[in-house]
Amino acid sequence: MALRFWQRKKKTQPDSASPPVAETHSPAPITKDARWRRGLTRLRDLLRRPFDASSEQSRQSREAFFSDLEEVLIQADVGVETSLQVIDRLRAGTSTARTGKSSQDEAEALRSDLKLELRSLLEKEGQPVEGSDDAFPRVILVVGVNGAGKTTSIAKLAARLKKEGKTVLLVAGDTFRAAAIEQLSVWAERLGLEIIKHRDGASPSAVVFDGVRAAVARGVDVVLIDTAGRLHTKTPLMEELKKIHRVIGREIAGAPHEVLLVLDAGTGQNALSQARTFQAAFPLTGVILSKMDGSAKGGVALAVGSQLGVPIQYIGLGEQLEDLEVFSPDDFMTALFDQPTE
Repeated sequence: MALRFWQRKKKTQPDSASPPVAETHSPAPITKDARWRRGLTRLRDLLRRPFDASSEQSRQSREAFFSDLEEVLIQADVGVETSLQVIDRLRAGTSTARTGKSSQDEAEALRSDLKLELRSLLEKEGQPVEGSDDAFPRVILVVGVNGAGKTTSIAKLAARLKKEGKTVLLVAGDTFRAAAIEQLSVWAERLGLEIIKHRDGASPSAVVFDGVRAAVARGVDVVLIDTAGRLHTKTPLMEELKKIHRVIGREIAGAPHEVLLVLDAGTGQNALSQARTFQAAFPLTGVILSKMDGSAKGGVALAVGSQLGVPIQYIGLGEQLEDLEVFSPDDFMTALFDQPTE
């Protein structure tokens, strides 16, 4: 589900503000459908295995199929709880009238049922905070553990917003790592965006305070705030994030309007544990699922909505700026189950 921004007159920006990296990518970019299929390759291949086995062993019992599918779902990082729920519903919905069908027809019927069950998991999502017409500037707080792809996801989101004609201000709220400030500064320069930053070791709340004040004064549309992610010092981190949340709210009523959690798809079920830690500090309005193009098996996407009640708003399907896609359950299921037209 995409972020719904209020409608405002687009501001024109000089050509010199265009990100110099945007045109340096491959001269023949792959299509959106191809990006989805590439990102979900491992999950698609895993889900195909029980059906391939069923075709090769026509005498395989339905229970053996369910056992194989359960193992595959757990292996794909869907999680034990969610996997068992899916299998139980599939087993309960299997009609005895199908017993006379051929193994091929039976497999297709089960594939169709599985697609419906997995699609239903993606429907179980919370509702993100909606922006009102007078929500100005819109403040988006981005949280997540170090290494999850938080800063890069912020850059990709900033590039999307700029392309939509919105003015964006970046705030380097992760002052505990000099590399984080430097990385966000490099992205700001490449994208032609302004950034508010302090020296490393400064108070994160002070940086955020200055950033929000600057956003109001400069009349920008969106403020994207980076934060630290030191889960090994969980209590101090969460207290600092709560303080940042309060500082923002004091400066702009109702802000932050979005709190987006970046989860590395490659961390599997550990990503859900991370999410629950952040949920304990303040309400999350959405998830950015990053690094789906790497070694991730991707099943955690199916568990986020059902176990956390938080919508996946964006999904990272590659390393380039344009590879941050608005999450679509339909696109997700198409990439998993439908064959390419070519």
